Amino acid sequence: MPRWPSSLRARLTLWYTLLLALPLIVFAIACYLIFAATLDRRTDRFIGDALTAFASELTAERRSGLSAVEAMRRTVDEVRFRDLQIAILDRDSRVLVATALSDAGARDSIAGPLRGHDLAKPTSLTVPGRRGLSSYRVISHPLAIDEKQFSLTGIYSLGEIEDMLERIRAIFLVAIPLLVLCAATGGYLLARRSLAPVASMAAQAASITASNMERRLSVQGGAELAGLARVVNDLLDRLERAFAQQRRFVADASHELRTPTAILRTEADVTLSREHRPEAEYRTSVTVMRNAGQRLTRIVDELFLLARADSGHLVAQRETIYLEDLVDEAIRAVHGVAELRGVKIELKRLVEAPVRGDADLLGRLLLNLLDNAIKYSPEGRTVQVEMSRGGGHCEITVVDEGPGIPPTAHEQIFERFFRVDPARSRSEGSTTSGAGLGLAIARRIAEMHAGRLELAGSRPGRTEFRLTLPLEATA
Repeated sequence: MPRWPSSLRARLTLWYTLLLALPLIVFAIACYLIFAATLDRRTDRFIGDALTAFASELTAERRSGLSAVEAMRRTVDEVRFRDLQIAILDRDSRVLVATALSDAGARDSIAGPLRGHDLAKPTSLTVPGRRGLSSYRVISHPLAIDEKQFSLTGIYSLGEIEDMLERIRAIFLVAIPLLVLCAATGGYLLARRSLAPVASMAAQAASITASNMERRLSVQGGAELAGLARVVNDLLDRLERAFAQQRRFVADASHELRTPTAILRTEADVTLSREHRPEAEYRTSVTVMRNAGQRLTRIVDELFLLARADSGHLVAQRETIYLEDLVDEAIRAVHGVAELRGVKIELKRLVEAPVRGDADLLGRLLLNLLDNAIKYSPEGRTVQVEMSRGGGHCEITVVDEGPGIPPTAHEQIFERFFRVDPARSRSEGSTTSGAGLGLAIARRIAEMHAGRLELAGSRPGRTEFRLTLPLEATA
């Protein structure tokens, strides 16, 4: 069973050929049939007019006083038509008189075809040729002379018409395949030329790897192909940014994980370098390793959380929760850290804010914001927390009195592992990893809840983060 070609070029050529060949064949057949029918009508009209003229001449001869048979013979001798034989038959289909015709097949075909037909009615039929002879068209009209019924019959050879139709068929049989072949060749060349930019873009795309992501496809061809090239180039731009972000993420993650692992290894080597140490030194060493392990665990947990969020496997549990309760719990949770830093937390206002979301994730978001504010607030300063609602949304603002964030870093602070050094550096008393992941995780959680987390403003002495979440619709 023939298979459909897999090549687009071959498919376009085949479709182009079929779409041209089928209408062309139908048109040729229709023209041939219409032409043949037109010739048949003209033949019948010619025979009919000839028989009418013959009947008029026969009537005129009868008026001159000749008998019926003599009038028939004289009319047959005087009235002649090219390629047309006229005969008069009696009721028994016997030929009484007939014009002379050199074709013997025509003489034999006068009476035979009309036998069995009612000669009192007009009769038309086509007699196929025998032994290589041409076909004949036979038309019979009733003729009444001296109250006797006769049949005036015309027999016309269709040889010339058949030869003409045969030539037309031969022309179509030669011309149509040639036209289809020319169309297929032209279609193939056209498809090849039209798809050349696609092949070029495919070759260029195949040559782009992770090592040369900066390369782009050349914009060429028509509007459609140029649009396709631009779409692919936009995709490559996004992939390049994603690769760059991924490489930066891996490098930053490696850097952040290297510090606690180095502390663990170094502290263990130092501890094991001597066989006997005082208990206090062992306890100090184990404490250092525990703190490094805790930091390492926090970094791994946050990386795992971001990886699950990026892959779509982090699914928020949707239930009705009250944000004011989560804010109050988060403030109590960081109270100890704030006291260690000498920072005061001031809750300016709480409002009732029912939302649909995951209490654990939203609680982590609030902890990250508060921890970030405490971490970068100077000793003796205040972190302010305030809630408000309106327009179907709830807003939570967290304001610290730290050194502020440079304007050039406003968009980067939500990137993973980004820190503004040296003013806003990690603090060992933090409840988070201090690796620059807290704000990235907080924004990701806000987006999962159809909200947004943004830096509302920052200057020396005041930095404000604003969290906006949609309220649950209430009846």
